[in-house]
Amino acid sequence: MRKQVYGRQFKRDKNERKALFSGLISSMILKGRISTTLEKAKSIQPDLEKFVTRAKKGESAKLELKKSLKPYEVDKMINVIAPVFKDRNGGYTRIIKTGKRFNDNANTAILEWVESIPEPVKEEKKKTTKKEVKPAPKKSRLSLKKPAKKTEKKESK
Repeated sequence: MRKQVYGRQFKRDKNERKALFSGLISSMILKGRISTTLEKAKSIQPDLEKFVTRAKKGESAKLELKKSLKPYEVDKMINVIAPVFKDRNGGYTRIIKTGKRFNDNANTAILEWVESIPEPVKEEKKKTTKKEVKPAPKKSRLSLKKPAKKTEKKESK
């Protein structure tokens, strides 16, 4: 019996499904491309499209997006992803079927953005030269041993 649960259940309760979808959406926003099962990709695709549509509004959409996404994801959606799709009215993602997984025969797919998202330029760290350290001189085993104490017995008369 279906119990009036909208969408796919994936044999998980509500909180588990919510965490699963949140993780997949987060990975998609940060990486730009994820590989997962076909059913999971179809489940999160509408949510991703709605987030992009909201992000296209600009800074006014921050409050709406903060309810579902983390702060750094909201910033990337508004500043990086949304400007790429400003002239597009929908269809921001595509699903590419990649065949069946070996161990459980599940249909797998790649979920990616339709247009390429520019990667932020990372500043290279200055390479610091390491000082060469001379190895310590090897100590002989004899020097590691504690010297034996000499005990002198006094002769008693």
